[in-house]
Amino acid sequence: MRTPLIAGNWKMNGSRASVKELLNGVVAGITEVKRAAVAVCVPYIYIPEVASRLQGTPVAWGAQNVSTESKGAYTGEIAAAMLMDFGCRYVIVGHSERRTLYAETDAGVAKKYGMVTAAGMTPIFCLGETLEERERGVTEQVVTRQLKAVIDMHGVKALQVGVIAYEPVWAIGTGKTATPQQAQAVHAYIRGRIAEYDKTVAAAVLIQYGGSMNAQNAEELLAMPDIDGGLIGGASLKADDFLTICKAANR
Repeated sequence: MRTPLIAGNWKMNGSRASVKELLNGVVAGITEVKRAAVAVCVPYIYIPEVASRLQGTPVAWGAQNVSTESKGAYTGEIAAAMLMDFGCRYVIVGHSERRTLYAETDAGVAKKYGMVTAAGMTPIFCLGETLEERERGVTEQVVTRQLKAVIDMHGVKALQVGVIAYEPVWAIGTGKTATPQQAQAVHAYIRGRIAEYDKTVAAAVLIQYGGSMNAQNAEELLAMPDIDGGLIGGASLKADDFLTICKAANR
């Protein structure tokens, strides 16, 4: 049975005071989470502080992005080895905001996937369609293209050491959410495409839902057979809401 992963994506939010308060709340309630693995992916500057606070707890930590390069004259970039040096377990790659706001390509995302795995961490590999793409009926083509970029560069077995996060772009930060049935349909499609390469990998890979999962809809979404947790945005900034989502995976 796949162990669900609930990962918070804080995005560009937080202060030293709010980070302390949020983590205190999460750590205080984490013993009530019986089944899911839990992590927070935080702004680079807070990683040392988060690592210090979460050391020895069940909550892992990670980053929201990584460089395509291992070292060198790349001002402002952060290498995978640097993240590993601070105990990061997860790194988000290819988030829709990176793809749309910073023009990250499928090939670039695939390269980042490889940098993360080579450093011994777990990539949370995001893929998904825009509203315009969904309305044109090309959701399956879009996620296939994004998925194939990683498989073509690293082989299907590379997915064994990663997590996939399906994020319908039209449901991120908009208050809209795909219905559980809509989300399940795409998750099942992704798993089916992977199975065409390797059924064992397909059966084992975690596929999170990353489209505005919150305390109200988490239980219904997590009840779907191919939804293996969530990549949580705004709700991960409130300890009570984040814990409610984590506990929804107990069933």
